[in-house]
Amino acid sequence: MLDFGRDLLSDISRLIAGEIVLSDNPGKIMRKWREFFEVSQAELAERMGTTPSVISDYESGRRKSPGSYFIRKFVTTLISIELERGGKRLELLMRQLTMSDRYLAAVIDMMDFAKPVSFEDFLKAIDGEVVVQPDYYKVDIHGYTIVDSIRLVLEVSPQDYFRLYGTTTERAAIFTNVKYGRSPLIAIHTFLAFTDLRPAVVVLHGIEKPDPLGLEIAKRDRIPLVVTRLSISDIIRNLRRLGSLSEL
Repeated sequence: MLDFGRDLLSDISRLIAGEIVLSDNPGKIMRKWREFFEVSQAELAERMGTTPSVISDYESGRRKSPGSYFIRKFVTTLISIELERGGKRLELLMRQLTMSDRYLAAVIDMMDFAKPVSFEDFLKAIDGEVVVQPDYYKVDIHGYTIVDSIRLVLEVSPQDYFRLYGTTTERAAIFTNVKYGRSPLIAIHTFLAFTDLRPAVVVLHGIEKPDPLGLEIAKRDRIPLVVTRLSISDIIRNLRRLGSLSEL
């Protein structure tokens, strides 16, 4: 089990509770965090000493905003369950808490899969098309990060690019807000000047094919390159569903 100090756990608790309290839709935020820690309504309700219908009612908005006592119990229960499981998602949150505000603004979604998923299943989930595939390439995907490519290139320093990898390097780097497809690959190429770490696959969202420079960088750096035009919301939903299936 990972070792988390009391101060760190307090910071994470305040982060979650604060987001719930300040939200116009607290039930939606509660659901987001429950799904982030991949805890079922039934398990959460049992540990909190309530019923799944109560959790469901809050998440759907059928009940009014929960009080401070319920929120505190909700947060501490999620963290307690996660600690019992080893704390990998808490480690991810710890990393995110130390990220710069600019980097956090560039990140749209991020997840580590409980178990690796095949490259083929990943492609199906995002409705992706492979445009560059190095010879003999075959790798499982351990997670993903979705970022706004313009914000990443303009506002984030190259030494911070390693944060794309979350808790594992064998993950997909998915870039949205892409026009030509060259800027994300230039960013990764720049990062490779500092280290030989690279994403398991790069996905460009919203274009049919990257421009020749982007293709050439991917080929030279041996970066598997995929394009998709599926909506970001569908990509997130499908990948999170794929991630939940990886626990079975």
